[in-house]
Amino acid sequence: MIPRTLFDADLEGFRDSVRKFLEQEAIPYHEQWEKDGQVSRELWTKAGELGFLCPTTPEEYGGVGVDFRYSAVVMEEVSRAGLSGIGWGLHSDIVAPYILHHGTDAQRQHYLPKLVSGEMIGAIAMTEPGAGSDLQGVKTTAIKNGDHYVLNGSKTFITNGQLADVVIVVAKTDPKEGAKGTSLFIVETAWEGFQKGQNLNKVGMKAQDTSELFFQDVKIPEGNLLGTMEGQGFFQLMQELPAERLQVAIAAVAAAEAAWQWTLDYVKERKAFSKPVIAFQNTRFKMAEMKAEITAARVFVDRCLELHLEKKLDIPTAAMLKQWTTDLQCKVMDECVQLHGGYGYMWEYPIARAWADSRVQRIYAGTNEIMKEIVARSF
Repeated sequence: MIPRTLFDADLEGFRDSVRKFLEQEAIPYHEQWEKDGQVSRELWTKAGELGFLCPTTPEEYGGVGVDFRYSAVVMEEVSRAGLSGIGWGLHSDIVAPYILHHGTDAQRQHYLPKLVSGEMIGAIAMTEPGAGSDLQGVKTTAIKNGDHYVLNGSKTFITNGQLADVVIVVAKTDPKEGAKGTSLFIVETAWEGFQKGQNLNKVGMKAQDTSELFFQDVKIPEGNLLGTMEGQGFFQLMQELPAERLQVAIAAVAAAEAAWQWTLDYVKERKAFSKPVIAFQNTRFKMAEMKAEITAARVFVDRCLELHLEKKLDIPTAAMLKQWTTDLQCKVMDECVQLHGGYGYMWEYPIARAWADSRVQRIYAGTNEIMKEIVARSF
């Protein structure tokens, strides 16, 4: 098949280390984490010790300062193993970059080393009960009062919400304005008035803690406004969203590749009418069709990954990538469940979990309908 040229021997060695770590420290425990509704904090600290968290963070802030390909490797291996409870991608490649790219040096010095080590777990709070993909519609407010801001409101569907120690919160500093009145804040969950709601009971991603968050008169020091100026939040969000959508696409294709391989192994072993299921033309054609589409998606993702490394991945291209790869992911999962027959609907089979986990990919990081709108506006 088409070889991947992005990953050299060093990166493949790193991939092997990540894969072995997950085999030893995550896969044996993931079923229990699904029952618990979250992974263990110990997994985070162990990953931090080995440099698997925030690998792109510069050395001066405790990281190893490698490029985004190392993050992509971690995302691919987590997704390929079906470890949907592990929220490293959001922590390492969304939360940390917001602070690195838009924070003050004092903010970087204080928070980044703790994110790198796993001492602090990060989350980002955009979505509200009445505002999802429409970020201009957020109702949470942070009003200046002397040397601090007072935060009030709520958020929902927040990944890492139960485990989080620090959250990037989207809030209105000027409620009368739209995008221009939006700011981002670095908020610690231990502060008075910050309350974590219930761990939400989702269709899939059972081991991923996803929570409601509530803010009642939370006092935020003025030094925890992300950056130095109010009203920059929408610009900051737009700067980082292409990378977030690339991350979703990387996970989508890795998951689809894994599902295809599980299904190939299954149809070679499973018999129907005294012959392997792979012997039927329909099975072979379905597998061939999926292989072609997954290969095309892999090439698309890798090219966008190259563009991101060159700082050239634009918003419409990232939107196209996210929409197309996640639609394909869901299509592949559905086809693979069908080829597994009744066993594909059994929770103990990886394909059943992957099918349930995949559906949200078309919703978060901006719904796929919004992705199409973004692309259409670029014509």
